Amino acid sequence: MTSLRVDRLVLREIRLPLRERFEISSGWVEERRILLLELHHPDGPVAWAECVAGERPNYSPETIDTAWLAIREWLGPKVLAHTFPGPDALAGTLADGIRGHPMAKAAVEMGFWCMAAELEQVSLARRLGGTLERVPVGISLGIQGSPGDLATKASEAVVQGYRKVKLKIRPGADHDYVAAAREAVGPEHGLAVDANAAYTLADTEELRRLDDFHLMMIEQPLATGDLVRHAELQARLQTPICLDESIVHVASAEDMIALGSGRIINVKPGRVGGLLAARAIHGVAEAHGMPVWCGGMLESGIGRAYNVALASLRNFTLPGDLSPSRRYWERDIVEPEWTMTGDGFVVVPFDVPGLGVDVNVDRIDDLTVRTEELAPRGSSDSPAPSP
Repeated sequence: MTSLRVDRLVLREIRLPLRERFEISSGWVEERRILLLELHHPDGPVAWAECVAGERPNYSPETIDTAWLAIREWLGPKVLAHTFPGPDALAGTLADGIRGHPMAKAAVEMGFWCMAAELEQVSLARRLGGTLERVPVGISLGIQGSPGDLATKASEAVVQGYRKVKLKIRPGADHDYVAAAREAVGPEHGLAVDANAAYTLADTEELRRLDDFHLMMIEQPLATGDLVRHAELQARLQTPICLDESIVHVASAEDMIALGSGRIINVKPGRVGGLLAARAIHGVAEAHGMPVWCGGMLESGIGRAYNVALASLRNFTLPGDLSPSRRYWERDIVEPEWTMTGDGFVVVPFDVPGLGVDVNVDRIDDLTVRTEELAPRGSSDSPAPSP
């Protein structure tokens, strides 16, 4: 294989408007500011990656601006013009001397996975060890104005073929909303809720009322770092707790399992620092008989490609937040755009090298509002950032 090496790294910010406002317990978004990376191999191949950090630190402490700074100042210089034996070597290099910034690290690390797949002319899914040719798809519905509005959205999702309907909830927008959605989708259809850490143990009785709706899971009801109280809550609920924000590395997944803090894990590669850690968490969960699924962060089609590849690993048995491009965007930045089969699956592009889709560079150029090119320090051909 050609050496795994990058001699030029380009950061781009694009602005991609959502088709409709998306609201969770801690905030809302109507337009995504997205940080994309171009990784250039000295022999010509180019890999693309996406940082999933948001505009504000409401989901995690990271933002697109902190990630940009971290990549420019610390992470980029660590990898430029260095040769790596494989993409699994990146995580250790990026962690050396740099604490935190998992989403920034993930963007760089995942780009090297894509580059390795491009150089080897295999799909990213195959390079990761994926085996599932079709991955079940769920939809995530933001908080709506009324239970009736949510019921309408949930009914539409069932008709469209989604195999799981997940509802964002918060105190005051929970029980009645879930009741309306359950009636709308029927008693057998997969229904889940996601609180994004909006509750405390003082809300236990309110959360116990959700047991009546036979949900697939209650996702991240309590504070991000609180595995102990999640264990206490899980012992009082029939519904499985799924942890998202609480699982930030392999050790936290192991702690969750040991404490009984939940029964399902949502794996997001950006949240845990990249594909190597995401694959390891998948393995830990599988060894303990715990299912996992791949969550979404309102990614463009580039970020979606990484999620689909990850979700092809065999223990991703629950529907992931892998909605087709048209769910969020009038027009995506990849071709073909991501689609879903009528029975609610996304087909993994095992036979297409790299991401499995083509990046529409012309469209990205039109959407770009900021760019900065990094070259090895000391190089004279590293231009200043554009305004």
